[in-house]
Formats: sequence, structure tokens, C-alpha cells
Amino acid sequence: MMNDNLLPKRKDNRLKGFDYSSCGTFFLTICAKDRRNYFGNIVGAPIGRPWCELSEYGKIVDESINNIEKIYVGIRLDKYVIMPDHVHLLLTILPDKGGRPMGAPTIPTVVNQFKGYVTKRIGFSVWQKLYYDHVIRDDEDYNTKWEYIENNPIAWYIRNEN
Repeated sequence: MMNDNLLPKRKDNRLKGFDYSSCGTFFLTICAKDRRNYFGNIVGAPIGRPWCELSEYGKIVDESINNIEKIYVGIRLDKYVIMPDHVHLLLTILPDKGGRPMGAPTIPTVVNQFKGYVTKRIGFSVWQKLYYDHVIRDDEDYNTKWEYIENNPIAWYIRNEN
């Protein structure tokens, strides 16, 4: 029998006491299983910024991301980027006129259904079990995450071209 004290303790990646169905903006990172480059390749251009040239799997991921607002009227997709082995999203749960969530599902529900849709379309799971989320706290935090998403392809390109 294994001693539970010898197992590494996994860090809880949820903000304690936070209601993930409440109004707010969330930065998400969802990684491919074993960090495999399922979704495409970062390519450079002689003029312009690098971008991810999507594979067939990447195109399915892109379609699924762009369906989020259509499926969940209480969710706004603010920004995203598909990288070769992961996805970053900024999602906002919108309030109704009274300031309450608009009957939107929780962030875990959106992520699980997103992953499930992609898995069903591809025919096998390309995802790591968990994902990273960060509750956006203010405008500075939002702008930092926006810039991170915006600059992630160039950072990848620089890391992998040198």
C-alpha cells in the first residue's frame, strides 16, 4: 500500500472561495496531452508577425472556440490564440441588467464541453486532464493577459528559431 505522504501534492489551481459562475473575466490555458504539437506550427513571414498555421485539429479547435459565444449567450470571447500545443482564451461571463450572471454556465462547464466537442470531432482526446485559469482582477491584469495572448506566437517563434 502506498503512503499518501510520499505522493507529490498537486497545487490547487482554483481561487479559494471564488464562484466560477459569477460575472467576471477569466484567462484560460488549455494544453494538449503530453504538450504535443497537435494544433499547428508557428510560422514566420518576411514581413509581419509570426502566427500559428493551423493543422486540421487546430481548425477544429478554432471552430469550437468561435462557437462558444453562439452556444453560451452569457459568455463573451474577448481574445484567444491557438498555439501548436496549447490554447489561451480570455472569456467574460456577462451580467444581466440586474448585474447577475446571465444564466451562463460555469467556466469549468464551458471548458469541459469545449474539450468534449473537440475530442468527439477528432476521434480521440488531445487534451491534458486539467487546465489553468486565472481570475482577472482589474484593467491592468486584463491588459497584461491580452498582451500575453497577442505576443505568444512571437515569443514561441523566438524561443524555437534560436
